[in-house]
Amino acid sequence: MADDTSNSENVVVVSFDDDNSSYAALSHLKQLDSQGRVKLIAAAVVTRGEDGHVEVKDEVGDDSLAGTATGGLVGLLIGILGGPLGILLGGATGLLLGSLWDMDDADETDSALSEVAKSVQAGHNTLLAQVVEQSPEVVDAAMLQLSGTVVRRPVYEIESEIAAAQEAQRDAKTEARKKLRDARLKKGRDEAHAKVEELKAKVHHDHKPAAKA
Repeated sequence: MADDTSNSENVVVVSFDDDNSSYAALSHLKQLDSQGRVKLIAAAVVTRGEDGHVEVKDEVGDDSLAGTATGGLVGLLIGILGGPLGILLGGATGLLLGSLWDMDDADETDSALSEVAKSVQAGHNTLLAQVVEQSPEVVDAAMLQLSGTVVRRPVYEIESEIAAAQEAQRDAKTEARKKLRDARLKKGRDEAHAKVEELKAKVHHDHKPAAKA
């Protein structure tokens, strides 16, 4: 694919009514890449279980960049969307999932990660891809042939939100540790104070004058 200042690097998420269409969609993307109409960096067909776990059914990656889809940004997204909490980003996945699934949040549509997450529906196959496009119409037309619903967000938005979530998670962990330390110290002081009061009472009792006969 020729270099062009109008090229944009995007994360494309495509959902389908027919799960088999997701595999055909992956083949279409590979064909578009071979024709030089898009640059396919990585892509994976995934399915979300009812327990939230995301399983990779098929994948393709650019050997010069990520090796496989699960080794790059697509793999990071898969881990955030449904992987074991804490394996990626040092625990930030828990924070991300908590915010992604709070669908009552008024500004949910402003979140790229939230939009991606909502597109990966439980019990259905979804295509996740990182592509460089001259025009979105190329991929959109190919997915339309398979009755796919396309969500597209710039890579920089996805990366910015992941980085922000990691920072927020780190700040939250620091604050949590501070609260635990403060609570521990307070408990220590309270226990020490109670012990001293107990000793003072005992000393006072021991030095109390004996009653006269």
